[in-house]
Amino acid sequence: MNEEKNESLSYKDAGVDIEAGNSLVERIKPVVARTMIPGVLGGLGGFGSLFEIPLDRYRQPVLVSGTDGVGTKLKLAFELGRHNTVGIDLVAMCINDILVQGAEPLYFLDYFATGSLDVDIAATVVGGIGKGCELSGAALVGGETAEMPGMYPAGEYDLAGFCVGIVEKSRIIDGSRIEPGDRLLGLASSGPHSNGYSLIRKILERENFPYHQLLEGKPVADHLIEPTRIYARSVRQLLQLVDVHGIAHITGGGITENLPRVIPDFSVAEVDLSSWPMPPIFSWLQEKGNVDEQEMLRTFNCGIGMVVCVADADEDQAFRQLEESGEIVYRIGRVVDSGIKDPSVIFRSADR
Repeated sequence: MNEEKNESLSYKDAGVDIEAGNSLVERIKPVVARTMIPGVLGGLGGFGSLFEIPLDRYRQPVLVSGTDGVGTKLKLAFELGRHNTVGIDLVAMCINDILVQGAEPLYFLDYFATGSLDVDIAATVVGGIGKGCELSGAALVGGETAEMPGMYPAGEYDLAGFCVGIVEKSRIIDGSRIEPGDRLLGLASSGPHSNGYSLIRKILERENFPYHQLLEGKPVADHLIEPTRIYARSVRQLLQLVDVHGIAHITGGGITENLPRVIPDFSVAEVDLSSWPMPPIFSWLQEKGNVDEQEMLRTFNCGIGMVVCVADADEDQAFRQLEESGEIVYRIGRVVDSGIKDPSVIFRSADR
């Protein structure tokens, strides 16, 4: 017993492998390099990341920041053993949030926490983060890998992301210019994105996790693990050509909760539910979970990942520009007077 007490212990004996962490850094350097944009100063390894504000392009620059995670969609990744897309989800959830204020994404940092570092899995996850940064035009400038024995079950990890963007002060989009008569354009989602997965998992549990069941020619698992769409490039292109009055990221809370966040007082967003097709995965979830339509609308995006509000005169141009940028676009409604201070959404009753 005394010999055991006198045995020299190391950090590795406690479950933290410093060499594995160093190996991960080397593995992800090419991923980081592919995301570099003008403004990045220095590389990986510093205590902080440096980025030079592009003052040559902005007169009154305002920084816009956002942070988010992937939530219980990670449990799906663990169960399927598929880790290459959740990094895209992480970037998307942060970048899409700052887009709504008209921000140009600048840089992104991630936080990866696990009980025991598996370098291959971590490198795969960070590869997805790098892909998300490339899609959004943001630089992956740093991050943190935390190995914490006993904090997470074997084979599991958690993710958090942090992004910073920039917008000209006079061009901040805050919804204050939205007025009755404005039109609402919905940009198609790629699936549930990263919201509502606690309910999704409850439904899957009821159905005995039918991951391999085919839905529209591909497994249910593929529909559910599909990464969150990143709207950065198409929205940024739109902002250069059209006077956008408001943008809403349809994230947790669905259209019901998120669209009113940008609609001004005494106005209501009138949304036509028949104006876009309910994607098959949402119809499947609604049927298997016997989920009420209003619950669907306030839990999931139901096929619309972002809503853009423009003047009636600009609707056609905005529609064409978004389509040319690769988005699937729907004319989903309009803004009308409500006579009531609190903004809200009214859904037109229609058969899908």
